[in-house]
Amino acid sequence: PILRGLEPREETTVARMQALFFLSVSRILLNSVTIVFYTNAMISCILLAAGASTRFGSPKALVRIGANCIIERILAMLLDTKASEIIVVLGADAEKISSKIPKNSGIKIVLNENYSQGQTSSFKAGLTNLDSNTEGILLLPVDMPFIKKETINLLIEVFLKNPSLIVVPTYEGKNGHPPIFSKRLFRDFKDLKNDEPLSTLSHKHEKETLKLPVNDAGCIRSFNTPQEFKQLLSLLSPSKPSGA
Repeated sequence: PILRGLEPREETTVARMQALFFLSVSRILLNSVTIVFYTNAMISCILLAAGASTRFGSPKALVRIGANCIIERILAMLLDTKASEIIVVLGADAEKISSKIPKNSGIKIVLNENYSQGQTSSFKAGLTNLDSNTEGILLLPVDMPFIKKETINLLIEVFLKNPSLIVVPTYEGKNGHPPIFSKRLFRDFKDLKNDEPLSTLSHKHEKETLKLPVNDAGCIRSFNTPQEFKQLLSLLSPSKPSGA
């Protein structure tokens, strides 16, 4: 058989089909970009480790659980979650604690020279160092070493799908940590005085807070004294403290 070119009408039909095809592909690509952008929305974690640990008698961040100290344990857990960046706020004993923080592009160390003014001052120091694309922030004190990575991931997933200003984990009806705060509250937090507790805004926006039940007793367990730490270990971990 002899091959011949397309007739003008056939050429027009093919051209239209090609145009429709490329238009469809373009739409698919655009939708893919939108989906990727959504799933990559940044959630930052501010890890508070600036306090003087006066009641404990030594830095709580350096207390050992098994082979690692608490800050090493928490950072390893956070690096294995969907958190986009980790801001570690240091103050008292900053040099000792920073030596236990691994070098990682996902971790940023911030020094709060006003740590003696309280937790709110440390949180605000962390806020000023967040990535500009952050959609929300996890607030985690260093004295809560038994929170599960599954809890962190669940909080992030729910927050990204929900318009609430705040998402708070609960265990057996008790509010826990870490809450996630929307970036819409950043200005309100920065306006807080250092002697005002962070819970001020939580109470103010209680109706816009989603309480998320989780199967994680670690989200409500913290410690301030050596006795409380030993009790915490006996409740939540088979490991025994060493070097505490």
